[in-house]
Amino acid sequence: MVEGLIGKKIGMTQIYREDGRVVPVTIVKVGPCVVVQKKQIEKDGYEAVQLGLMEEKPVKKVTKPQRGHFLKANVAPTRILREFKALVSMEEIQVGQEIKADTVFQVNEKVNVIGRSKGRGFQGVIKRHHFSGGGASHGSMFHRAPGSIGASAYPSRVIKGMRMAGHFGDARVTVKNLEVIRILPEKNIMLLKGAVPGFSGSYVLVSKQ
Repeated sequence: MVEGLIGKKIGMTQIYREDGRVVPVTIVKVGPCVVVQKKQIEKDGYEAVQLGLMEEKPVKKVTKPQRGHFLKANVAPTRILREFKALVSMEEIQVGQEIKADTVFQVNEKVNVIGRSKGRGFQGVIKRHHFSGGGASHGSMFHRAPGSIGASAYPSRVIKGMRMAGHFGDARVTVKNLEVIRILPEKNIMLLKGAVPGFSGSYVLVSKQ
């Protein structure tokens, strides 16, 4: 069908395997997604399937270009649109077609998840880069400081890429090789082993390896 689907992170929990082992899992509501557009080589220069995530709450505000885009496909407007590679012939995929998680993924399959990490704001080098810091005793004057950032004589500048304090988080993160533990087709929910980037309620992209 397609390489992946759009989902929304619900949260984390843990389940028991048949042998009694506890497995931490992330609950992701994957799909249902609707085909909004098919990218063609003749017109767009590449082949892809544009999907929109169907959600319970409809979109209230839609711009005129967006409204025309969705009207052309005869589908309801969606908040998020993403493109995925087609694993079958483009003729087998129809605009307006609904795609669910159980038609794309299988239990025990390995998947990749792309999300946006939690924003942590401006952080120091200990939290941002895991520096060990200096002595904690009284009078050390070097508790959480970054230390030297370069030489004064040569090259008389700070080298590019120097690890320093700054903005931390709120970046695109890809987690690979997550195992699909369970799929609940009636609720469009997948349980993925391990952690998924982002906060609860954030959008993620789940794709095959």
